[in-house]
Amino acid sequence: MVVVIASDQRGKDLKEKIKDYLEESGYSFIDVSISHQDFVDATLAVAQEVVRNESNLGIVIDAYGVGPFMVATKIKGMIAAEVSDERSAYMTRGHNNSRIITIGSEIVGEGLAKNIVKGFLEGEYDGGRHQIRVDMLNKMC
Repeated sequence: MVVVIASDQRGKDLKEKIKDYLEESGYSFIDVSISHQDFVDATLAVAQEVVRNESNLGIVIDAYGVGPFMVATKIKGMIAAEVSDERSAYMTRGHNNSRIITIGSEIVGEGLAKNIVKGFLEGEYDGGRHQIRVDMLNKMC
């Protein structure tokens, strides 16, 4: 698994702290951010890499997390979640097979962001009864 990460300018500082956490925790990651990009561009760059490899997961950070969430959910076959707590991050992997999470730097502080990322990356898709919902979501775009 490679964690694909990007941010707009408002999420840059928190993104750097998350990258430090990923490195300290031994995760492989790539930062697909380019300077002065909009959250739309950041989200599309992450989604492109996540779609490229089934095992990749993505994280997009902006000020509030909502914009990147809206962009990611427009991409066929992409299930994303805007999260601001650890439990939701973990459960969106287990029940929804989310491949991207979005985080708002104006909502979530550094410690909570690290816990959110930990929960998301440690979560595993449960399949089973959840697959019906995942299939429905994948057909929507």
